[in-house]
Amino acid sequence: MKKLKNKLFYINSIILYLILIFIVSILSRVFVETDMASYLIKTAAARNTGTDNNAIIVIVDQNTLNSYGSWNRAYTTKLLDYFYTYAHPKVIGLDSMISNLNPQNSNDVQFLNQVKKMNNLVVSFTPSQNISESATINMKEFEDKYSLNITNEIPIDSEYQNISKVEQPFMDSAKNFASVLIQNEQNSGTNFETSNIIKIKDKYYPSLPFKMYLVANSTNDVRIDGNFITVPKTSLKIPLDGVQKGQLQTNIRYYRYPTYQKQDGSTFTNGFTHFAISASQILDIYNKLKSGKELSEEEKQIHAIFDKNTPVFIGEFVDGPNQEPTDILNTPLSKRHPGVDVQATIYSNLENNDFIQLGNDFTKYLFIILLTGFTLLCIFKFKFITSLILLLSADALLFLITFIAGHFGYILYYFPTPIAIQLVTLIFGYSFKFISENRNKEKIKQAMGKYLSKDIMQNVVSNIDDLKLGGKRAVVTVIFSDIRGFTSLSEKMTAEEVSIILNEYFAEMEPIISKYNGVINKFIGDAVMAIFGEPIQDINHPQNAVKCAYEMLKKVEYLREKWLFEGKPKIEIGVGINTGEVFIGNIGTENRMEYTVIGDTVNLASRIESYNKVYKTNLLVSASTYSHIADIADVIKISEVQIRGKAKKMNIYEVLRIDKNR
Repeated sequence: MKKLKNKLFYINSIILYLILIFIVSILSRVFVETDMASYLIKTAAARNTGTDNNAIIVIVDQNTLNSYGSWNRAYTTKLLDYFYTYAHPKVIGLDSMISNLNPQNSNDVQFLNQVKKMNNLVVSFTPSQNISESATINMKEFEDKYSLNITNEIPIDSEYQNISKVEQPFMDSAKNFASVLIQNEQNSGTNFETSNIIKIKDKYYPSLPFKMYLVANSTNDVRIDGNFITVPKTSLKIPLDGVQKGQLQTNIRYYRYPTYQKQDGSTFTNGFTHFAISASQILDIYNKLKSGKELSEEEKQIHAIFDKNTPVFIGEFVDGPNQEPTDILNTPLSKRHPGVDVQATIYSNLENNDFIQLGNDFTKYLFIILLTGFTLLCIFKFKFITSLILLLSADALLFLITFIAGHFGYILYYFPTPIAIQLVTLIFGYSFKFISENRNKEKIKQAMGKYLSKDIMQNVVSNIDDLKLGGKRAVVTVIFSDIRGFTSLSEKMTAEEVSIILNEYFAEMEPIISKYNGVINKFIGDAVMAIFGEPIQDINHPQNAVKCAYEMLKKVEYLREKWLFEGKPKIEIGVGINTGEVFIGNIGTENRMEYTVIGDTVNLASRIESYNKVYKTNLLVSASTYSHIADIADVIKISEVQIRGKAKKMNIYEVLRIDKNR
């Protein structure tokens, strides 16, 4: 039964531990990992800035509105004409939704004509779940013109059925359409991922940056190979980190904000990781070029940065005190990150084959198993301080590995989970160790209690940190009891038969001694030595010792009748009691101690017991003990007995009856 209880204890402990690990894994992933991933992506960004790439952003900002008033389509047309007529960048992405086109409006007509001329212009749409959204366009024609040529596609379901904010005149003019959808991470609301490809109905469409990359490289062919999106013409392999609701997702590798220097020497950042120019500056340059005016030196420098290798993004970002913010995203770098800068970041990832890759389940479980195993090893093999130092060192090493991996674009997304599980393992492990050690201590105490008195054991445990040789003087009462003629009896029985009788006899005596606050000091063959008054404090120890001896004799009468009925030999016992001062404490060596009493009081109790044979009695007490029990005992005085080892004769007393009520 005990073995079964032990097995159940360990099984239940393991089950509880696994349940705790599961709960912590879920909670850490939901509440911690997104923030940690955000930090690690920042760490990964430390390698370079967006300006190390050649994408340029033309931004409709507060300066533009201050210079040109409210933005309208005529200004967008001028920007496009600038890039078509004067600047000639490699590819242009219009990160702005175009809707409410009026064929009767001259500005809209000029805009559509400008769009129609530009083969390297990519314009935007957003996917829609509304099945009737595309009623204003020929959806079949849209699919034929703008969907990707996908080979080796993977079967995925999509929640998107249509596109939104696209009108037929715009579709007839634009050569390239792409999605500008960037969804937030579900738990944290942070933009970690982009959908480079999105499925609408049964067709696949590129994101704005991905379409710009394809246009820049004059291809529309894409393969989906397992965990990668591949562009065969350029051999670009985009890690595919997930497929959700028709979106083929890839993690965005963000870049550091570049710093700029003011005239006073101080530095600042403008909230863009890529080189950003106000649309007002481009319009000023365009107007001068159009009218034949000479550009300033600064304008010449700006105009010179646009060449045939430059990708350009046009977008809006107004975040002034008097304006509602437009097109902002929550990213690991900022909660108010310009959306067009995120699009430029994605393009830079593609152009430079520079991606963030996340640790997979193998990485996750490898870290968990290694760190958990090492934690358990430290808990059960080393002392607490040593374990703590080793575990902190392991955590520091894990963090360093994660930091270095993040710097090179490999994010151990599950970094918080092993640490959380390590914490649970520490708490659970030390709790388990504490409970197990206490269980073992209790087992040891129970086992040693069979060799030592429970009260002596308790005294040892209470002073476990201060065990040493020595003790104190105290007045106690000592009992010696002995079985009459046991030597001759044992000669007639086997050793097994003798042990059975002794074990039953001692088993009946021990509870009686404990009942009267006595402590069994030792078994000496068939004899029992018990102490009253120490270590259990009892001011009535002489009376209790005599009451105990009297009850022991009554119990022997019962045993004698029982054993005679069982065919076992008849036994008698004699008891001697003495009260006096003794030395009580730890006797022996530093390596082997015994808690006992020594002194003449002990010797006298033993010798008094031996006189039961001489006077054919069962219970004899010394004069010192009798002085404490005179009012509760009927006795016969045995005068002037010569005790071996004593120069003077002394009186001893046979106890006939005890009045327990007195």
